[in-house]
Amino acid sequence: MSRNYELLNQMGKTNLLLDSEPRGVSAPRQEVLPEVSASAPLLQMERVAKEEITRLVQRLFVLGGTEGPHRVAFICTESGSGNTWMCAHVGDILASLVDRSVCVVDCNFRSPALHEQFVMENHPGLADALRGHAPIAKYARQLRRNLWLLSCGAMAEDTQSQLLTSDRMRLRLAELGRAFDYVLMDVPSLNSSDHGIILGSSCDGVVLVLKANSSRRESARQAMQQFQAANIPVLGAVLNQRTFPIPEKIYKLL
Repeated sequence: MSRNYELLNQMGKTNLLLDSEPRGVSAPRQEVLPEVSASAPLLQMERVAKEEITRLVQRLFVLGGTEGPHRVAFICTESGSGNTWMCAHVGDILASLVDRSVCVVDCNFRSPALHEQFVMENHPGLADALRGHAPIAKYARQLRRNLWLLSCGAMAEDTQSQLLTSDRMRLRLAELGRAFDYVLMDVPSLNSSDHGIILGSSCDGVVLVLKANSSRRESARQAMQQFQAANIPVLGAVLNQRTFPIPEKIYKLL
């Protein structure tokens, strides 16, 4: 068992082992969750990854019903952990399981990449909404019946921090929550700035994305301390891109 997984167990949070690459990764089976299906996901992924992300979506959003979280920030301790990939695929799966509206939002002004997951352009987006006056839904692009993308958009580097931490940003996020039933935000890594904490405090909670065999235990502990200090609920921790030395079929028997 990896030291990363031990760390997640010590956190006492929702532990989900996911893999964003086709490497035969799986996780031991637990409870059988109810199936709900509205449409097929847009994004392609390995079957095992799809199963585990579906379990994450069901636990966080579906089983909780209207009492579950509706605005969730995906955040990692350092870049390269698959945070953007996770946010995009969770949003895609969520939209395929529910009949309510889902919007994925790129709040990473330093390294915008959420639009690339859906093979879309980065304009218009959130930066345009912060400068403009039209309803924020006008800046989001519909990917299918109940899934929208609000990309980052273009913003001058010297205005990033000012707008991301402004009252205008908080008002626009509140408006976004009224316009869509579910809002999933891809926010900057904790080691790049404090924007992730600021944006996370505007959500119902955060999902911490860690990269197997890369994310350090001390970094994860510090992240938990930051969330606690800011009174931000941690809805779950995802160990991404974990590999197993034993074939998937054998793990299914464990």
